[in-house]
Amino acid sequence: MKRNIEWKDKTADGVRRDVRIVFPGKGQVKWQFKRADEERWDYDTPPSSEDWETLLEKVENLYKRNRCARRDLEAITALKEKHQDD
Repeated sequence: MKRNIEWKDKTADGVRRDVRIVFPGKGQVKWQFKRADEERWDYDTPPSSEDWETLLEKVENLYKRNRCARRDLEAITALKEKHQDD
């Protein structure tokens, strides 16, 4: 996938959180999180199952609008399943 995927949501305690997913190489996903009450991006926190679901939903929507390739959708689906088993 050539472009980053980003979205904003709110945590359970009501703080806005920015989520950015970068695709640095083939079959790799780098998650980045930034809470509104923090100054720096967090690169170490593993994504939750809800984060994976949101990413998959965003990629499916891109695929439906012909904005990403089927192989990208399949790669994200495989990565989600792999990391859900961990």
